[in-house]
Amino acid sequence: MTEATISRARRIPAIWLVPIVALLLGIWMVIYAFTSEGPEITVVFSTAQGIEAGKTKLKARSVEVGIVELVTLNEDLESVSVVASLEREATALLRDGTRFWVVRPRIGATGISGLATVMSGAYIELEPGSGAPSDRRDFVGLDDLPVTAVDTPGLRLVLVSKRAGSVGVGNPVLYHGYAVGRVEGSVLDPGAEQVRYSVFIEAPYDRLVNEATRFWNASGISVRASAEGMRLDVGSLQTLLAGGVAFDVPEGRTPLGPVENGVEFALYDNYESTTEGTYEYSQEYVVSFAQSVRGLLPGAPVEYRGVRVGSVRRILLDELAQVSSSGGERNPIPVLISLQPGRLMLGDTAEAVSRLKGVIERGVAAGAWASLESGNLLTGSLYISMDYHPEEGVGEMGTFAGYPTLPTVSGGFQRIERQVSQLLAKLNDLPLDATVHQLNGMLVDLRLVIGSDDFQQLPGSLTAALDELKTGLETISPDSPPYNRLTRTVTELNRTLQTAERTLRTVGEQPNSLIFSRPIEPDPIPRGQP
Repeated sequence: MTEATISRARRIPAIWLVPIVALLLGIWMVIYAFTSEGPEITVVFSTAQGIEAGKTKLKARSVEVGIVELVTLNEDLESVSVVASLEREATALLRDGTRFWVVRPRIGATGISGLATVMSGAYIELEPGSGAPSDRRDFVGLDDLPVTAVDTPGLRLVLVSKRAGSVGVGNPVLYHGYAVGRVEGSVLDPGAEQVRYSVFIEAPYDRLVNEATRFWNASGISVRASAEGMRLDVGSLQTLLAGGVAFDVPEGRTPLGPVENGVEFALYDNYESTTEGTYEYSQEYVVSFAQSVRGLLPGAPVEYRGVRVGSVRRILLDELAQVSSSGGERNPIPVLISLQPGRLMLGDTAEAVSRLKGVIERGVAAGAWASLESGNLLTGSLYISMDYHPEEGVGEMGTFAGYPTLPTVSGGFQRIERQVSQLLAKLNDLPLDATVHQLNGMLVDLRLVIGSDDFQQLPGSLTAALDELKTGLETISPDSPPYNRLTRTVTELNRTLQTAERTLRTVGEQPNSLIFSRPIEPDPIPRGQP
């Protein structure tokens, strides 16, 4: 009988299978999480409004790429740090220039956005930059929704202005009324005391911008009252409601070369102000007025017979104060004006300025004067007019504060007032008392003549003379005997004159006919036919 062999080999109890499988599963999950989990980033925002840890998601083009893990208040108490974990596939989105902002309901110049977050809650939008992928993990979030995507082709410029006006972020940039870009941002530079606007011009419209381009504020409704009258400028409906910026090459300028990103341009208040910088060369003069200059503002036109040739620069108050302190309290008010030769079709060059000086000197020598005229009775705006006044004679040019001066004459209502005063002065100089005394004497003499007996009998004498004349005219009527005798006499006289005419003609042709009789010529003999 064979005996059974008993094996003493160790066996793992079934109870240990569960922890072993759990351990292996945990190791696999750790390895999977390590290999699939994305990086952890920190984004700093000015406020954590709408952001919650474990709920707020990160999205790129509406695709979820991460979630917020932690929200903490920074030590400066002016910002918050948001820690978020990204999926591994979203690591390539972290590049130079990547931007983050919170998407929430907004109402602004660009319209209404983020309405979908009313139900789903706010989320953080991730916009990858245009640079190469980097290892950067700390970012600063944007407070406002970016107006233009990073990868949008176009041209970015900076506009500089002395005041903010009605231009804001998101306002359109117009070319001939068509929106070709937008305002991306604005900031006040306290050092330069300027407002700087960042604008973006989309491609291919960026080719419309060159070195000769001018930008101006095209916001809303602009009402201006000047010496040239009332002007009302109304933009498009969008600029009427929100504002905007327009650009173009001003009339009279030649387009120049293209510009690059970041170039600065001045932002003018309106289109008319852009034309002031069109002329590079100018000549300045001083005109002084003894009358009030209220209503004469810088930029007011200077015209020659209705054609604009320049503009007013400023009133020389500092120079006037220096003259007044030296004892000339009653000196006229000096006004500095600028004349552009380009407006006179002389060209916009240094040589044209010399030609302009010659034209002005010859004009003054011919009797040209500058006067202050009223351009708008409603607003009281004034402008300077240059014209010829022969009654004033010829003026002289001089200098004031280093500037050449032009002769001036009173204009507007003051000229009318002066003419009226001169007329009244002439009337006062007339010998009215003597003239009235002579007229009174003549009236007395006339009254004596009218009251005399001869003058009273004069109407009767005139009536008798008219009656005799009428009787005489009736005696020579066509049916009266005198008229018939006169007719026969005239007929006989006519025959006599005809006979005398024939006699004189014969004597003229043959003077001896008075002595010798005129031979009788034979009758002509007709010739026969051959």
